[in-house]
Amino acid sequence: MNSRRSWLVWGVAVFAYIVAVLQRSSLGVSGVEAAHRFDVSASLLSSLAVVQLVVYAALQIPVGVMLDRVGPKFLIAAGALLMVGGQVVLAVAPSIGVAIVGRILVGAGDAMTFISVMRLLASWFRGRLLPQISQWTGNIGQLGQVLSAIPLSFILHRYGWSAAFLSAAGLSALALVLVVLLMSNGRSDAVRTDRVSSWAGAMKQLRESLARPGTQLGFWSHFVTQSSGTVFSLLWGFPLLTSGLGYSPAVASEMLTLIVVAGVISGPILGILIARFPLRRSNLVLMIVAAIGIVWTAVLLWPGHPPFWLVVLLVIVLGIGGPGSLIGFDFARSFNPLRSLGSANGIVNVGGFLASFVMMYLIGLVLDLLNQARIAGGLPSDVFSWDSFRAALTVQYLIVGAGVVFLVIARRRTRRRMHEDEGIQVPPLWVALVRSRRRRKI
Repeated sequence: MNSRRSWLVWGVAVFAYIVAVLQRSSLGVSGVEAAHRFDVSASLLSSLAVVQLVVYAALQIPVGVMLDRVGPKFLIAAGALLMVGGQVVLAVAPSIGVAIVGRILVGAGDAMTFISVMRLLASWFRGRLLPQISQWTGNIGQLGQVLSAIPLSFILHRYGWSAAFLSAAGLSALALVLVVLLMSNGRSDAVRTDRVSSWAGAMKQLRESLARPGTQLGFWSHFVTQSSGTVFSLLWGFPLLTSGLGYSPAVASEMLTLIVVAGVISGPILGILIARFPLRRSNLVLMIVAAIGIVWTAVLLWPGHPPFWLVVLLVIVLGIGGPGSLIGFDFARSFNPLRSLGSANGIVNVGGFLASFVMMYLIGLVLDLLNQARIAGGLPSDVFSWDSFRAALTVQYLIVGAGVVFLVIARRRTRRRMHEDEGIQVPPLWVALVRSRRRRKI
């Protein structure tokens, strides 16, 4: 554990995840081009992204069960292979129907990657380094967004649609080769003891993971922290920044890159805080969600177009939401045995993507309805106007708000279980702060 071999395996796993994030976010920088290429409306365009996320979310639990049965190396390799096929199909797609098939394959491959990488870490790292390496993995993986926002966007606008997506497919092919040649599931003794012996046993572990309040807490933590940033970076951020706010494609690409930078900077800090204050992880989640909500409210309520500095602040807090969502996996690791961690991670990972594809589709639907009303009133069509985005983006409050309610309920049940099983009582944050202040005075 924590050996040189561990770091080599980690490096290969992170590269595979970076490439998966590139494939996932490749539509975000090509949304306008996709609308023109396939001649589709905003709601149909959103369905191209939504179907990918639906497949991703739907496969999380089955992949988690498979992960506990066959191990992470096989699934990471299979995911890379599926993403090669998906991007090749998208590169040559003559219609929206064929493009959807390509995104289904990308979503399926992507679904196999992240939770397999997170499961792999638990076999190669131990101690207080594990939550920090988990944060580093999640945040470095978001460099895939940088690859889609800058080099992929450059290839798309310089050499065209097919060249861009074929080059993306080539990177997945490289990841596949590296995984097959260099990756290992872990020590042979760890592999033997961690895997279940039958599919019936795997399903039993899944049911046990679902029933644990700590797993549910991880699900809702992921639900509320990841979704807003995912919707922004995967589909609606680029049209919002360019068509809605009038920024150039170069500035919009830099904004999407800034999301990654914010995550890379904040991730290690959150990792240290998680390791230092493990009983206050849910408070970190709620603070991150509150910050995102406050800044979105300021942006949407600002008279006219919001100032550039406020949009930059929005991008930064959305970037913090990415590493914040990884706290959900830390809950899964804390409240589940290693043998069922794959299933637990799959459950948690459904959360953010379930919220994302619901919000993504509803935003596209509202944009279309508002544009139809505009046309009916005798005005020219303008699907991606700022006023339309301002109204459509309010659906976030409904989805995330419901998630916060369920998160608080799951936290109460988790703390009750900790008190009953281990005698650990977690007082409210304000009580803990008062006690800490009194101790410092003594």
